[in-house]
Amino acid sequence: MASRRSSRNGVFSSTSSSSSSNLGDLMSKKQKNGVTGAKETLDDYISQLPDALLVQILSLLPTKDAVKSCLLSKRWRYLWHSIYNFLFEDFYYKEPENFKSFVENVLTHSTCSKIKKFKLDLSHIYITNFESEINRWVSFAVERKVEDFVWCNLGLTYQLPLFIYTSSSLITLELLYWVFDKGLLIAWNSLKSLKLDVITLDDDDMVKLLSSCPALETLELSCFQDFRRLEITSPNLKRLILDGDGGFDSLEIVAPHLQHLEISGHLGHLMCRLVNVFSLVTASLTFSIICINGDGGTYIGEEEEEDDVEEDNCPDYHQAFRNLVLDYLEKLSHVT
Repeated sequence: MASRRSSRNGVFSSTSSSSSSNLGDLMSKKQKNGVTGAKETLDDYISQLPDALLVQILSLLPTKDAVKSCLLSKRWRYLWHSIYNFLFEDFYYKEPENFKSFVENVLTHSTCSKIKKFKLDLSHIYITNFESEINRWVSFAVERKVEDFVWCNLGLTYQLPLFIYTSSSLITLELLYWVFDKGLLIAWNSLKSLKLDVITLDDDDMVKLLSSCPALETLELSCFQDFRRLEITSPNLKRLILDGDGGFDSLEIVAPHLQHLEISGHLGHLMCRLVNVFSLVTASLTFSIICINGDGGTYIGEEEEEDDVEEDNCPDYHQAFRNLVLDYLEKLSHVT
């Protein structure tokens, strides 16, 4: 009887193990089917979206990724032709010719009648070999009433074509390493936001620039130099953002209608004198300090320990810092 029970137990144990294995396989298949089913459901859902919405999604992607969508299926093959945002960045390409060919191919196949955003980032390519192509690309954007234009160029000798300076469709404009020509005729009548980075302008240039943007609401300046006075008389310009990592010492700001002010950067590089900012509602001041040690001009950055910085080593610098902060607090005492 014991042997039979043992045998029965053995049969029972074997059957139980087999059942567990079958159950595991069944669960695994269900899980796989679940994942596959979820993917098929998602694919079905996407396939039911109208072309206009798919184009909108593709327009949010970097242009190189939007173009790759043509490989998904026959339906996606030509959808990217209708995108209305163009983000061309040269650092994805080792050879300038490959970048140029890609841009030419995209714009040649484009069917959009109006461009929302056009970004041309040439930070890593010498553009002297195909300036005519760049002019054609910019012309493409302007002819299609581009609203948001971003230009980045480290080849400082290149100047944007003249027709962009009279574009009436521009709403936001960002220029990095922009070459300003005093003889330019500028008429950005619809422009509401202007960002200039690494720019050299004198006082007269700034006056001319602001007068050419009557609808401007936001002005952002970063790494700028040469001008010493910023007078904002337009009642439309409400926000000013300054990043003072430039090469000058002081800037006088006269802005009776300004409501929002942001200043940041090295304190020694940007000392603003607030003359008339009585309409300000918010203000943000963020400075880093470089202390000059009196033992021979050693710079003590903010990464040093506080115990290593002794005020007696640079009393003039600290006194100037105190005076500047007190002046800021006095001029901004009304800010909420």
